[in-house]
Amino acid sequence: MTIRLPHSLRSDARDNRERILAAARTMFAEQGLDVAMREIARRAEVGPATLYRHFPTKEALVTDVFTEQMAACTAIVDEGLADPDPWRGFCRVIERVCELHALDRGFTAAFLSAFPRAIDFAADRERALGKVAELARRAKAGGKLRPDFVLDDLIMVLMANGGIRTTSPAAAVAASRRFAALLIQGMRAEPAVPLLPPAVRLPLSIVT
Repeated sequence: MTIRLPHSLRSDARDNRERILAAARTMFAEQGLDVAMREIARRAEVGPATLYRHFPTKEALVTDVFTEQMAACTAIVDEGLADPDPWRGFCRVIERVCELHALDRGFTAAFLSAFPRAIDFAADRERALGKVAELARRAKAGGKLRPDFVLDDLIMVLMANGGIRTTSPAAAVAASRRFAALLIQGMRAEPAVPLLPPAVRLPLSIVT
């Protein structure tokens, strides 16, 4: 007699995990990271114990949910670096990253959060930011990006872009594109451009 119960249990576990991830992805996008784990379990139609068996902490759930978005963010920066015109590449990075974040409030919150135990997530973010810094350096060297731009300005941009609230995803994208266009105009180096006030170090929030 062949016993298939273990395989069935593994299949059920996979299904539960996928339902949890799908529910969390939707709720984080709509409401940010403040969604209660119990509410995610309810949306996924699983018990809290099942949720915590797969994801012992919200940090673990968040990092799994946003793996694809982080990869997309890194790809955008890589494409910007590959552009032979650093200023054009820099502008495209600002436009597309703002659009990506405008569509998902949760990803913006995750990107700007410090996850003490999420080593891979933090490393991917630091690599992406390092590449943006290199692209900015090239754009400055070409005389197109204002010389006092610093990486913390990008963090401030993401914080401000994350505050966009609209009635639909299409409206969010449209508003984000206009916001990015206004920012790019302000980042462009012009003859005798007045210097900005001193940059402010913006700390990442701690999520436990």
